[in-house]
Amino acid sequence: MTDLTRLTIAEAREKLRGKEISASELTDAYLGAIDASNQAFNAYVAVTHDKAREMAKASDAKLGRGEGGALEGIPLGIKDLFGTEGVHTQACSHVLDGFKPHYESTVTANLWADGAVMLGKLNMDEFAMGSSNETSYYGPVVNPWRRSRVDTAVIPTTHQGDGGFVSPGGASKTRTLDNAQLVPGGSSGGSATAVSAWLCAGATATDTGGSIRQPAAFTGTVGIKPTYGRVSRWGVVAFASSLDQAGPIARDVRDSAIMLKSMASADPKDTTSADLPVPDYEAAIGRPVRGMKIGIPKEYRVDGMPEEIEALWQKGIAWLKDAGAEIVDISLPHTKYALPAYYIVAPAEASSNLARYDGVRYGLRVPGKDITDMYEQTRAAGFGREVKRRVMIGTYVLSAGYYDAYYLRAQKVRTLIKRDFENAFAAGIDVILTPATPSAAFGIADQDMNADPVKMYLNDIFTVTVNMAGLPGIAVPAGLDARGLPLGLQLIGRPFDEETLFQTAYVIEQAAGRFEPEKWW
Repeated sequence: MTDLTRLTIAEAREKLRGKEISASELTDAYLGAIDASNQAFNAYVAVTHDKAREMAKASDAKLGRGEGGALEGIPLGIKDLFGTEGVHTQACSHVLDGFKPHYESTVTANLWADGAVMLGKLNMDEFAMGSSNETSYYGPVVNPWRRSRVDTAVIPTTHQGDGGFVSPGGASKTRTLDNAQLVPGGSSGGSATAVSAWLCAGATATDTGGSIRQPAAFTGTVGIKPTYGRVSRWGVVAFASSLDQAGPIARDVRDSAIMLKSMASADPKDTTSADLPVPDYEAAIGRPVRGMKIGIPKEYRVDGMPEEIEALWQKGIAWLKDAGAEIVDISLPHTKYALPAYYIVAPAEASSNLARYDGVRYGLRVPGKDITDMYEQTRAAGFGREVKRRVMIGTYVLSAGYYDAYYLRAQKVRTLIKRDFENAFAAGIDVILTPATPSAAFGIADQDMNADPVKMYLNDIFTVTVNMAGLPGIAVPAGLDARGLPLGLQLIGRPFDEETLFQTAYVIEQAAGRFEPEKWW
């Protein structure tokens, strides 16, 4: 039998419904993989063995009666930002030490209602602030992908249904791997690594400026950031409330569509939740893209962009053109202002949201000589360096005398960015195609990245516009770089038109093939 952890959600679903495997067997296979391999990756910060087995047993009972939801018996990992009742929920921050909520986030409640099984909580950048998963209180997450040595030729391999790998010419290829540890991207690095390394069938994630799409691109997985309001934010620890949006990271386009259908809902507990029906996203997969207009924004050709990113983009254009889509050059003139505007709006909202962590009601408390000193000592000890940096930036731009100069101006820029997209879609563009990241994954403790926060922030250069405009965006694996690391393309869609993104992403996935890391652990 195929290793159960290698099954996609769609494949596992069929085997569960056909009683070829049980939910308990599938869950035990994943728990065994986590116990054997998590030390190499640091992807999970809490593993819920007993809860997972109980949920799997309940799923087996339902499946035995011919019942069960859309995800019945499917084992998932949950990013540590989602509130899970009675289970470790700390946003990977020291300031939330020991916190176990007495509530369940709407997203996870939806997943459990559809029969999903919780394997545990996944590592992430502290309070979702980071692009490399190195700011977590629990330490960095390791990417399951490794670079090929410089002198080794890399031939992209296509995943076959039997679990084997063949090159386009049919001959097997082996690669010599470098031992250097790479980041999985952030902030949803634990989610991306766990999916890519077969430690869960799929994972929840969140995206404030690219935190689903960038890690997906770095790990050869598929990640979709839905339209703002498509998925409830209730019970998810807030970073920047007008930008945060939850979505899935999964092995392929179909699995991400299956997961988003269960995660999305209208929710009266979230005033920003859209009261719209949730489509059957899986039904959109396989529809032809003939006649669709694909926009190619000239502003995304940034200075210093590596040739292999441009080549990948051109390849994606060719695939969609071959599938019958019309390629249209477009302009999004305010793109260059997106990153600086984002790094004013997001820290400002973070400063406000993180004011609640004061050591009084829950989490870490460091004693002080009076209550003010206790606040200061708790926050100084509880927040990591990157969180402190963003809180200070946010407090500064919201302060008297600077609010108009910075925050208000950034909000005006945000309106202009949104208008750029509206104009493109009004002109008949169905989907916009861009690179997902400016490079492949970089090394853990990379000196250039860690010494220069701006360089780290530039990882979000292709993704932040989507959050600023509240649009849906999906990252899909499209190739490997010269050293064998995955690269992704991004598709941006109209508001609440995730169906078209899945439809188009599937075309790219079919043309590119699926990419999996060579196992070294």
